[in-house]
Amino acid sequence: MKIVAALCFLLSAPLCAGTAVIVNANNNSGIDFDTVKKIYLGKVKAFPDGNRVIPLTFEQGNVIRDAFNINVLGKSESQYSAFWSKLVFTGRGTPPKMIATEDEMLSLVATNPNTIGLIDESKVNNTVKVVGTF
Repeated sequence: MKIVAALCFLLSAPLCAGTAVIVNANNNSGIDFDTVKKIYLGKVKAFPDGNRVIPLTFEQGNVIRDAFNINVLGKSESQYSAFWSKLVFTGRGTPPKMIATEDEMLSLVATNPNTIGLIDESKVNNTVKVVGTF
């Protein structure tokens, strides 16, 4: 336990504070974390209730994106980029839209019920709903 505390102290706050996968506050699709993974890998294009899903991620180099790719998707940044390059090249998918800031991510998810995104847990408010944390 002391090692974990020491690592959290040494690492940046977003990695230790926890990251939330969020949807619009009015989204009642019943999405689970397995579906989140499939959405971000292009295997699912709609929420469980049938509404189209628009996945959002951060630009390359963002610590939240990196943590999500590794901890949820099981891919390094280079693996994730190569994965999407192949899908785009073969015409089988469109990668998640890249967002620059957490404020922009929160705003987009809060105003569009079809979006899903990632944000530091400390930034969650009543305009979004948390479907999972990592």
